[in-house]
Amino acid sequence: MSPTNRPGRRETVARHGQLRSPHPVTQLLKILAVGLAVVLVAGVGVVGYNVWSLATNFTDDAVALEGQESVPPDIGEIEGGVNLFLAGTDACEEEYAAYFGERCTGADAGGELNDVNLLVHISDNPRRVTVISFPRDLMIPIPSCEQEDGSTTSAMSKQPLNSTFTYGGLSCTVKTISQLTGQSIPYAAKVTWGGVIEITNAVGGVDVCIANGIRDRYTGIDWPAGTRNIQGLEALQFLRTRHGVGDGGDLGRISNQQQYMSRLARKLVSDDVLSDAGTLYKLASVAVDNVTPSQSLTNPITLVQIALAVKDVPYDDIVFLQYPTYTDPSDSNKVVPNYDAADALFAALEANQQLVLTGESSQGDGTIVVEPTETPAEESTETEEPAETETTVDPSTVAELPSSITGQTAAEETCSNGNLR
Repeated sequence: MSPTNRPGRRETVARHGQLRSPHPVTQLLKILAVGLAVVLVAGVGVVGYNVWSLATNFTDDAVALEGQESVPPDIGEIEGGVNLFLAGTDACEEEYAAYFGERCTGADAGGELNDVNLLVHISDNPRRVTVISFPRDLMIPIPSCEQEDGSTTSAMSKQPLNSTFTYGGLSCTVKTISQLTGQSIPYAAKVTWGGVIEITNAVGGVDVCIANGIRDRYTGIDWPAGTRNIQGLEALQFLRTRHGVGDGGDLGRISNQQQYMSRLARKLVSDDVLSDAGTLYKLASVAVDNVTPSQSLTNPITLVQIALAVKDVPYDDIVFLQYPTYTDPSDSNKVVPNYDAADALFAALEANQQLVLTGESSQGDGTIVVEPTETPAEESTETEEPAETETTVDPSTVAELPSSITGQTAAEETCSNGNLR
């Protein structure tokens, strides 16, 4: 059966062969998402190029994270669990401002909002990776934050998450998420939408899956169902579309963005990219020009530590989640935390339990999960080895998350659930 017109359902499509174990670099790309991941790939994989000079440039605008402890690097994999944060911002950069329309021509043109907010948790042994997306319209307390001029803002009891960048930059956003989740976040970075465009262009575009056609007059999209290679303006349109997917809300857009990041990661670890040192160096250069890291993330050794920590994580243990929310009773266009469900999630992460998703793929029906089916194995004349004895799973090592927590694993693929259905 076609996935079309089946929001939130897990369907099947045929594929050839079994899912391979994740390549180490694949893990990094899924963890650090767009621009930062490219720097990581280049820092680990490009030999014979002056990556250290790139790393020097990478430190120029590094951000100090207020109230977060630093983790000293060494030559082995990073010890214990660790958290990273990635913000995607809507900066009106001169070369891309025309793409944003009124956003970059009105009274707010000089501002910058953190519209994409990702917390990446890498667990201690056994290593697992959890990527948590926080809605930009999440109404939460904002702590007092230090600004660039040394002054501090007043703490606020309830403001949208995407206003934190305005109050105190990346550090304020990280401090807010740290306060909300109770997690220490030693590493962070921001990437602009312009940076996403440049990285998408550098790899020749990204093929995204559209289960149902998308029409959105706000972003200018009018696309049919099917596979579409997006780059340049189309990449930005796809990432920004809200009215064109799911129920037209920001929660559906989050899962749509997760599809893009997953498919970009797969593109970056394809043979066409990994086997071409020149392309990798180009991608690293693009990322250096478009990513602003925290000071704690400027040492290439730290990036290698992270690579070593996640190199063997299987696809099933890489989980993309949306932070659980309720509709804000004061404003139907905003959301507030579902603290009970969030507590269950972070308790499971603290106990390093394997996460089992019981909910749908998207809170806003933005994507449809497509589970690949196995094709029959070819007959072999060789003597088959005896089947291995099944092992019993200790229930204490597994956590079934509340159904209000939506998401998908990296073993699953998603397609945009467009509004033309």
